[in-house]
Amino acid sequence: MALSTAERLRRFHEQFSGSDNVAVLINADPDAIASAMAVSRLLWHKVASTTIVHINTIKRPDNLAMIRLLGVNMAYVDKVAAKQFNRVVIVDSQPDHNPDFAAFKADVVIDHHPDTGCQASYMDIRPQYGATASIMTEYLRAAKIKPSVKLATGLYHAIKTDTSNFERQTLIEDLRAFQFLFRHANKHLARKIEQAELRPDFLKYFKCALKQTRMRKGRVFVHLGSVVNADVCVLIADFFMRVNSVTWSVISGICERKLILILRNDGIRKNAGTVAIQGFGQIGSAGGHKSMARAEIALTELKKHIDYKDPKKLKSWIIKHIEQRTDKK
Repeated sequence: MALSTAERLRRFHEQFSGSDNVAVLINADPDAIASAMAVSRLLWHKVASTTIVHINTIKRPDNLAMIRLLGVNMAYVDKVAAKQFNRVVIVDSQPDHNPDFAAFKADVVIDHHPDTGCQASYMDIRPQYGATASIMTEYLRAAKIKPSVKLATGLYHAIKTDTSNFERQTLIEDLRAFQFLFRHANKHLARKIEQAELRPDFLKYFKCALKQTRMRKGRVFVHLGSVVNADVCVLIADFFMRVNSVTWSVISGICERKLILILRNDGIRKNAGTVAIQGFGQIGSAGGHKSMARAEIALTELKKHIDYKDPKKLKSWIIKHIEQRTDKK
């Protein structure tokens, strides 16, 4: 029997006491940031302190704009010690998603990605939802909390982003959450965040991508080589999905001693998450949803399989692993 939101909220609050110092741990993107903001609001005056801790370096312009415009206070994981906190909440992710989570023991996990089998004292994992922000909005409503303009705007932007304006996996619950937030959000502020997508130094990667684009059976494959930020691959993968003949967009780049693979598709009888896991999960971290997925492989592991310093060989290796799993999808 499914738990009511009121019961979920009760069990969530049951995990904390007034003396707790809580880390809200995230891999920062709009959904994670907004969900962490919601956790902080739910624990306001109920614990001694809450600190949003991000494990990734934040360079993407829209994420930076969101943090600045909404006044989000966060700490980079390298600047804190796990022993500072006696309670840890992970939102919009799960402990197995990134090795940087390993320094912390999660007490609470709230997420909308597929269940990895993690263990925590309290878990609320709903992979059918389009955004964790939708789940957190339900918690706020159950707590009878009217969100501030900035919190509502963050959650509103997060749902739009993670559902790609409701073009990706979405439930009626996502729409209800969005409808509620619409009344409280500042749409002008949200638009300013959305429009802050590109940095000038990203443009050279678009030029590179267009120059060496390879399309096979509606699939676009691009290897960008070394990139200053993994988010470049995300932006270009999304860009190619706007081309009407493209059914798959697979963009790769090397960043911080890892191969980054971003997969996108049109969502028609396809599953990017499954392709990523089957193709690359044995040698790196991989996962995602039907229409969007990501894989990351350490170069130390990758060199056991392919000469990654040869772009042509690396690209051919990626194409082979993708096509083996998409020809029938």
